[in-house]
Amino acid sequence: MANMHEIKERIKSVSDIKKITNAMYLISSSKLKKARKDLDATEPYFYKLLYAMRSILSRVPEEADELEFFNERPEIPPEKRSQLLIVITADKGMCGSYNHNVIQKAESMIKETGMNYLSVMGQVGRMYFQRLDKKDNITLDKSFFYTTQNPTLYRARSIAEEILERFSSGEVDDVYVVYTDLQNGAEYEVRTQQILPLDVTHFVKSDSDVTKHHEAEFYPDIEAVMRHLIPNFVKGLIYGTMVESFCSEQQARMSAMDSATTSAKDMLHTLSLQYNRARQAAITQEISEVCSGSEAQNSGGNF
Repeated sequence: MANMHEIKERIKSVSDIKKITNAMYLISSSKLKKARKDLDATEPYFYKLLYAMRSILSRVPEEADELEFFNERPEIPPEKRSQLLIVITADKGMCGSYNHNVIQKAESMIKETGMNYLSVMGQVGRMYFQRLDKKDNITLDKSFFYTTQNPTLYRARSIAEEILERFSSGEVDDVYVVYTDLQNGAEYEVRTQQILPLDVTHFVKSDSDVTKHHEAEFYPDIEAVMRHLIPNFVKGLIYGTMVESFCSEQQARMSAMDSATTSAKDMLHTLSLQYNRARQAAITQEISEVCSGSEAQNSGGNF
């Protein structure tokens, strides 16, 4: 058993850690309130945007498949297709398995194609994939230094313009975003959303949700309408994923710090019991030594 001095040092160390984890819990809780407010304001727009785009795409004539952002480039075999992954991680750790789950999802997608371009938001994911850069057919965009803190439409617009330009130039054939979706206020799920090329099936949960409406009339023509509509749609889609991810990150960090604080309290309780036992043992030993000395002295005096 450790002596009392060692136990006291451990109690002090665990107490300091508990103060830090509790402070981080309170900070994450405060940030989560703001993030949830932004999410509640964004979600109706986000889902309405998906519904509107799904409705428009279901009315697009078949010849629209030859348009710039609808072209799936079927002549390129799957093993030679280039995909761009926008991976949204956190800027900091201490949020449980949040970053690990996102990185694991991105890595599983990387193995499926021949060439991959990564645009990583968040310092944790960027540092991880920098070690894999130029390996396993991965090219990390070094200029893509976007933070995940406090998402803005301006940042989403910059990202949307960049990926649309790279798709139009033929540099990439598919564009995906890997993000986290907050489920029921306490849990989150890592999701993958294909952005380009545009297809109505990318924005529904199952094929049965696709309803083919009668063709609509586009003025002045479908190409002009899509040239104006798609950049705004991609910007809104990116912004929605950024807000969802930031809110999920704060929820994950708050839960992790709450669990860490609870574990620290349990550890302090265990250490306190150990300290009391050690103190009682020391007191018992001192009493035994006093009694033994007294008996020895009495025995010596009688002799």
